[in-house]
Amino acid sequence: MTEDQHTQQDPRDKYPQPEYPEQTQIDQHPGIESEMQPKPDYGYETYRGNGRLEGKKAVITGGDSGIGRAVALAFAREGADVLISYLPEEESDAEETARVVEEAGKKCVRVPGDISEETQCQAVIQKAVDEFGRIDVLVNNAAHQRTVNGIADISSELLDKTFKTNIYAMFWLVKAALPHMPKGGSIINVGSAQAYKPSPTLLPYSATKGAIVTFTEGLAQDVVQYGLRANCVAPGPVWTPIIPASMEAETVSQFGLQSPMGRPGQPVELAPAFVFFASDESSFVNGSVIDITGGQPVA
Repeated sequence: MTEDQHTQQDPRDKYPQPEYPEQTQIDQHPGIESEMQPKPDYGYETYRGNGRLEGKKAVITGGDSGIGRAVALAFAREGADVLISYLPEEESDAEETARVVEEAGKKCVRVPGDISEETQCQAVIQKAVDEFGRIDVLVNNAAHQRTVNGIADISSELLDKTFKTNIYAMFWLVKAALPHMPKGGSIINVGSAQAYKPSPTLLPYSATKGAIVTFTEGLAQDVVQYGLRANCVAPGPVWTPIIPASMEAETVSQFGLQSPMGRPGQPVELAPAFVFFASDESSFVNGSVIDITGGQPVA
């Protein structure tokens, strides 16, 4: 047996499988990563950079925890400075993300605030320009998610909050960033498998994710005139703070069990897709969606 074969591992057994311990964050928006059990793996012990983003400047919304933290760490270890946007209540998670980015020798700019407001989106981009002078990569990752019983349970307030955070903010951020993105820049939006197979209990969230896929495909055709590309990562079930903060205890304990892998994905397992889209290696990839679902069909 070769050395490489010795290091291979069944992906089903790579990370903890449900049933998970009872969480303490039900209906406590936003979720805090440090309070989760088990802790999500964002790549601290395993992600190894290869200089694929050397010298680039990136903006990551929702960069304090979950997928956003994994992307921030991966980008930093690949050579990029990052700005992370997050809600003020997530400051403790943001501090940890900043710590690991700076430990990698890169700059981490923190911008707390609610991107469901257009002025905050503009402030995020202006701060990046002030700190970096330009934006090479824009990652639209932040999202609002709440579980509902069905359409009769959806308030106008929830609908407004979900759409403004998940889809309006992408329009506002891209529009503000465009003048500051040099040719070769990359926009990466985060969709979801919910865009293709929506759950009635996640109806507002699912609707925005469908919009994000369509937005990305149209945006890609528009921004290429500026020498930019736009692509989308569409995750299936991933173990992030939005799960214990937005779902019932029983659902959380079994989260990911129905996946062909028998478990949810971990944030570190998505980070390489973002690095690919952000790097020059994907120069002819535009308007594409990478589905990362552990084998769960999306069509």
